[in-house]
Amino acid sequence: MSIWYLIILAIIQGLTEFLPVSSSAHLILPSKIFGWDDQGPLIDVMAHFGSLFAVMIYFKDDVKNMITGLGDLLRRRLNKNSALALNLIVATPPALLMGLFLTMGGWDEAMRRPLLIAFTSIFFGIILWWADVKNARVKTTEDLTWKGAFTMGLAQSLALIPGTSRSGITMTAARMMDFTRVEAARFSMLMSLPIIGVGGVYALYKLSKVEAGANVDLTTGLIVAVLSFISAYIAISFFMKLVSKIGMFPFMVYRVLLGLLIIAWVMF
Repeated sequence: MSIWYLIILAIIQGLTEFLPVSSSAHLILPSKIFGWDDQGPLIDVMAHFGSLFAVMIYFKDDVKNMITGLGDLLRRRLNKNSALALNLIVATPPALLMGLFLTMGGWDEAMRRPLLIAFTSIFFGIILWWADVKNARVKTTEDLTWKGAFTMGLAQSLALIPGTSRSGITMTAARMMDFTRVEAARFSMLMSLPIIGVGGVYALYKLSKVEAGANVDLTTGLIVAVLSFISAYIAISFFMKLVSKIGMFPFMVYRVLLGLLIIAWVMF
């Protein structure tokens, strides 16, 4: 794969991972629209893997609290840090199990279809906007219970369907549970750490088995990850500053227009 293609993928990943517009869909579409070779799900995961480190640095205080909370959990100490760690643990299994099911069944490849992306983009975009404007929201991450965390985990598992948007569907669930936009975005991004981390390690392992010089190999994956980290860190700073001000309406409009354009492209 050319370095320019990798740069394009990394920029797309960085700009769309934290916006509720589905980064996976945007990584799939260029190859479908322009007739390029599909980079495949492993490179997509490596692009996500790079953005994981952007989250860890941007939310370094929360990551530190998570680590402290894990220690407190082991010592059976109940406080806000251990509650945060517990909620993230509870929220993680649904997406891991869904990812395992899709990978073993080959569905991760089968779902890379433009029409599926179009319909999920439109449907979940409208649901996101509806959840955002439904009622006033006042809750923070400290108000999240383990039941709420599990609900967000179930929502996150749906994001493995291209076009759904991991940040979009988890923020939708959080807004429906009365969390503020900023807090919904914050926990949504923290939720990405375990699931993307596991996926990234798996992708590294699979790519390490590929012969060097192949179209998609470990070097390709690492280049995409580094470039995605750079673009993702810029994007996350931008999104967190805007999310409380602009709401989800612009993203809903974008998702609906994107879906309609994809449908028109497929039909004509």
